[in-house]
Amino acid sequence: MGTAFEQINEPMQAFIERQHLFFVATAPSEGGRVNMSPKGYDSFRILGPNQVCYLDLTGSGAETIAHVQDNGRITFMFCAFEGKPNIVRLYGTGRVVTRRDPEFDELNASFDDNPGARSIIVADIDRTSNSCGYSVPFMDFVEERTRLNDYWSEKSADDMDAYWAKKNAHSIDGLAGVVPPA
Repeated sequence: MGTAFEQINEPMQAFIERQHLFFVATAPSEGGRVNMSPKGYDSFRILGPNQVCYLDLTGSGAETIAHVQDNGRITFMFCAFEGKPNIVRLYGTGRVVTRRDPEFDELNASFDDNPGARSIIVADIDRTSNSCGYSVPFMDFVEERTRLNDYWSEKSADDMDAYWAKKNAHSIDGLAGVVPPA
């Protein structure tokens, strides 16, 4: 049976910090598609018992950014693929911190340099929960994929801006996504 809490407790934090993968779920305010994205690399940080952030990397879509800008609703999920079964969910309200925002550099300093960084999603957490995870399979972590970092390390800032304008300006449901710098 699952247990709910009002904040991230120490055992939860230790569990989260050991994970190589997490999922982010968002949805638009009205209609549209629910989105769930897997996230890798060392891209998640716990800022306090009720606040987290993750480094949002440039990819083929901008659903999370669009949904968070639309209504803020966000859920994170972490699964144990090794050791004791466990699933941790963090529920909250997010906001997008772009490269243009003064707060970006301070938050980004806690992450390894990532040439594909497009924003940082900060979330205030109002509910956490854990559940058994008995049906989650055992899986071994082999290594991080490097292709995303390799790709963006070969591109210029202008290349990234052009990509954002072409691929990330809107969600698949037409909500505003990434706005390239003017």
